[in-house]
Amino acid sequence: MGPNNKFLSADERIVCPLCASGETRFLFGSQRKNLIRDYCCCGICDLVFVPSVFHLSFLDQRNRYLEHNNEFDDLGYRKFLSRLKDELIPFLCNGDSGLDYGSGPGPVLAEMMTSSGYKMDLYDPIFHPDKNVFQNRYDFIVCTETAEHFADPNADFDRIFHMLNPGGLLGLMTGVLYKEIDFEHWYYRLDPSHISFYSPDTMDWISSRWDWEALNVKRNVYILRKN
Repeated sequence: MGPNNKFLSADERIVCPLCASGETRFLFGSQRKNLIRDYCCCGICDLVFVPSVFHLSFLDQRNRYLEHNNEFDDLGYRKFLSRLKDELIPFLCNGDSGLDYGSGPGPVLAEMMTSSGYKMDLYDPIFHPDKNVFQNRYDFIVCTETAEHFADPNADFDRIFHMLNPGGLLGLMTGVLYKEIDFEHWYYRLDPSHISFYSPDTMDWISSRWDWEALNVKRNVYILRKN
């Protein structure tokens, strides 16, 4: 069953799923074909998010992810993932252990990191749902094109924080909502599985909340170190 199509009223407040603030505001309701949902923005952490009533079901999410052509032999996709890999590796040591958090059906980045000499585990709530990894500690965690799918970003970022060793690294890549982007017409928000959108101010809030130091920031790529 798909999401509820009932729009929120303009003055209805929804608790922010990242900072738990009630200081949120309604942005607009999308009525595009196959994308009927609302968007809200938090006045504290600046997260733009889709209220949970409009989220895809587990099955619809799975089917959507399987539409992506993210294969091991896709050179374009490997080049795309290298944008994070190449920024992260200079901060790693040989043999460091890592986790691909949100690896999807084809853990291409994990394979790339393994080929570069790092030990990798996988976690994905749909395709690799082994929660035993939550008990492990890692030197680094990669999270590529995943944070935009977080229904409860506070829980996910907190989990990632606690799985990192002191001094451990988070390599995060997502479509960042920069000031020059016209959100209403932004292609990234049109994917029905994308429900959380982070501005640079949101990333600053996340870094402050979990005491992460930004070692390297490129467009849509953050390398954060746990202090």
